Amino acid sequence: MWSSDGWDVRTRLGVLIPHGDVGPESELQAMAPDGVGIHSARVPFGGMAAGGAMDPTIPLAPVQAFVEPPAIDEATALLAAAPINAIGIGFTSSSYVGGPDGERKVVDRLAERAGMPVVAPCAAAVAGFGALGIDRIALFNPPWFDAELDRYGAEYFRSQGLEVVVHASCELPSNQRSINPSELFTWIVRHTPADANAVFVGGNGFRAVGIIAALEEDLRIPVVTANSALLWGLLRAAGSAARPTAYGLLFGVQ
Repeated sequence: MWSSDGWDVRTRLGVLIPHGDVGPESELQAMAPDGVGIHSARVPFGGMAAGGAMDPTIPLAPVQAFVEPPAIDEATALLAAAPINAIGIGFTSSSYVGGPDGERKVVDRLAERAGMPVVAPCAAAVAGFGALGIDRIALFNPPWFDAELDRYGAEYFRSQGLEVVVHASCELPSNQRSINPSELFTWIVRHTPADANAVFVGGNGFRAVGIIAALEEDLRIPVVTANSALLWGLLRAAGSAARPTAYGLLFGVQ
């Protein structure tokens, strides 16, 4: 008799995102299975202007500042005041720059402030690759990640015991709203080496989850993105058994 009003969900997940970015919440909402709601809080990001405009490459200083107190801590506290079950950090770059140790310190600090689990995308991806039995990955990043940030990403995963057989920033238009799924699909297929046994697509603001299933069908290996890893980690942290069915092999493992 009544139309759906969004209230009747079993699990609510929070995500912290750059103030001008709509990518993480858009992709998380698209992937969220029945019974799971997504709620976001915005955090100032000095590399992004009104309307989500960015320079062709993002500078490292605002990337580092994104996870420093007080702004993200205050956003976390406000988000945690809502009836949610876990909080994710929708920002790959700070994990790359801070490395696993820096990422862990941020997660621990925010989890203490929130009083609930906090999940970072890179740590979730590492856990996901472990669950999938993956030890060699091809790493592809958004075009707005410069060579240094791309290198930090490779160093992050290598430090966690993964062999990175190739890493690169995709040679596509350096604008979030100019990313075409078809072009990204073609670029990744052409640049994935035969000896990679999984692909990781970095960047929570990088439009990528829509091509996961097609890539897995073509490449015959798991494909994980920053947002699919984040959702997988959040569902685990929240103790939810709900899983999407169309966004990759990752969601078939616990």
